[in-house]
Amino acid sequence: MFERFTKDARRVVVLAQEDARMLNHHHIGTEHLLLAFCAHDNAMRGTLRAHGLEAADLRHRIARHADDGLDPEALRTLGIDLDAVREATEEAFGEGALDAPRGRKGRPTGHIPFTPKAKKAMELSLRHAIRLKQKEIAAGHILLGVLHDDEFLAVRLAAEAGADVAELRADVTRLLTTEAA
Repeated sequence: MFERFTKDARRVVVLAQEDARMLNHHHIGTEHLLLAFCAHDNAMRGTLRAHGLEAADLRHRIARHADDGLDPEALRTLGIDLDAVREATEEAFGEGALDAPRGRKGRPTGHIPFTPKAKKAMELSLRHAIRLKQKEIAAGHILLGVLHDDEFLAVRLAAEAGADVAELRADVTRLLTTEAA
């Protein structure tokens, strides 16, 4: 499938890996792919900004949603608000006090695997290219894949940031079909 990716699409994947590494994450999730679009120069960055998605805010949201082994929904059933606990802890002990300790050099090295949902988003990018009758998978197709499923963390983060995800999908689709014409 990667042989069908344009140069820009490949670049987004590489940048997502770099962003995951910078966040000290040992996986590449849909959130890292979305961050790559927001944080680095590409054709979709302006569209994401127009929908209220900024790299610094998204990075902060990703850090707050980092998989720390705690299930916010399960804790909520016990009357524990994980966000309130995190906020109080960071107030007392500093930002990132609940984050997992870093490795010897602080960042993961070597290959960083995709999460199952990120793999699904990549597969969906191919389906979006086919749906739009386009032979190559462009960066915009990856963005559509990342925004496709409401269960993806990238979609939840975009919605939390105030983006109308359905409208954002429509704008990305318009851009892709305009470029192809």
